[in-house]
Amino acid sequence: MDDYVLSADEKPGVQARMRLHLPLPPGPRRAMRAESEYHRCGTLAYLAAYDVHRARIFGRCEPSTGIKPFTALVDQVMQAEPYASARRVFWIVDNGASHRNWAAAARLSDAYPNAQMVHLPVHASWLNQIEVYFSVIQRKLLTPDDFEDLDELAAQILAFENRYNATARPFDWRFTRTDLNRLLARIRRHDRHAPHPLAA
Repeated sequence: MDDYVLSADEKPGVQARMRLHLPLPPGPRRAMRAESEYHRCGTLAYLAAYDVHRARIFGRCEPSTGIKPFTALVDQVMQAEPYASARRVFWIVDNGASHRNWAAAARLSDAYPNAQMVHLPVHASWLNQIEVYFSVIQRKLLTPDDFEDLDELAAQILAFENRYNATARPFDWRFTRTDLNRLLARIRRHDRHAPHPLAA
């Protein structure tokens, strides 16, 4: 196979917060307890691209999102093999400002002729598999967010990424076009039978 599919996006505003007291670990019949008071230590943005067929994450931490940080992520991936010499590399993105519309697609293909940007429909970013990975890192690392500073936060995120790459398998994505059509038909049936709200 000489075609690759990368799902990419940003996770902005990842907070480094230092809890006033260390969390208490879980015990028998007791969930972990986390202090509600904290000191704010800043935020960073985590940008990542996920190879959907190889279950490989490429990420970077930046002070904020934007065209320049997203371009740095693209360069990081596209200058590495197998993407640099691939026949085609598809970048699946939502309509975020860093990679919105034809201008972003043109920037990508001008820099890397073998790369093609594919935009998801508006309000359909949940179809982008990078969102599944962002959910994993949120649950496994970032909750509760207890980090001394931004350097520790960035180091923990990149360490998690390395560990994930060592053990991950592609997501078993089972939501098919047929499933989508069934869901849409069910929603239409529900909307037809739903009572209309009374006029005020």
